[in-house]
Amino acid sequence: MKEEKVANTPAAKTPVAAKSITTLAVDVGGTGIKAAALDEKGKMIGERQKIKTPHNATPKKVIAIIQQLAKMAGAFDRASVGFPGVIKNGVVYTAPNLGKGWKNFPLEKELIGKLKQPVRLANDADVQGLGCVTGKGDELVITLGTGFGSVLFVDGHRIHLELGHHPFRNGKTYEDELGNRAFIKKGKKKWNKHLREAIDELAKTFNYDRLYIGGGNAATINFKLPANVKVVSNTDGLLGGIKLWQDTAVTQKAA
Repeated sequence: MKEEKVANTPAAKTPVAAKSITTLAVDVGGTGIKAAALDEKGKMIGERQKIKTPHNATPKKVIAIIQQLAKMAGAFDRASVGFPGVIKNGVVYTAPNLGKGWKNFPLEKELIGKLKQPVRLANDADVQGLGCVTGKGDELVITLGTGFGSVLFVDGHRIHLELGHHPFRNGKTYEDELGNRAFIKKGKKKWNKHLREAIDELAKTFNYDRLYIGGGNAATINFKLPANVKVVSNTDGLLGGIKLWQDTAVTQKAA
């Protein structure tokens, strides 16, 4: 009787769970630079960290602070940075509320070298918008902080705007009338009056389906907003960092 040979069948391999990707989300502002580590669903891992933006915030100073925040946040696989200026192909063209040395500065490339991880860079209003828009229709986002940020989304596709430097009233720009300097100089009452006028003007200009208002001074709005206008949380400026990695229109041209 011949002995039957038993085939050696390889044992089934146990599926290996995919590694969760951690994103370091950084929000550079005129008064503070904030950062938090986020999981793939945008949930914060640990606490949000903040360091005051220094006077004359040069590239060297800002990069050093981002490196410090990165160490405080712990391990991460990639980083997204929202920056208050015009950004094209990872290069900073303007930074009116920071310091000198930003014109044509390759911030994205420099951060990749310092953080040793992939980095995506975009205007801070753009990143905040990515964190709050629905992706349907025409959605305008403005940020009321040190300056006046703005971005338009058309069915989820973003178009960066520089409305802050556009004429608004009496020969002054939106940033002149609604930036933080105007808030301090003119007071809450007059600032809110001008904001109400700006919302009416923007509605006529863009005929938007929804307007989202972010930034630190959004919390001081004291009048009833139209039904299609909403104040959004400042944390959207960090949570939008996840969406920046999902956004196909990474390279933006300023309108």
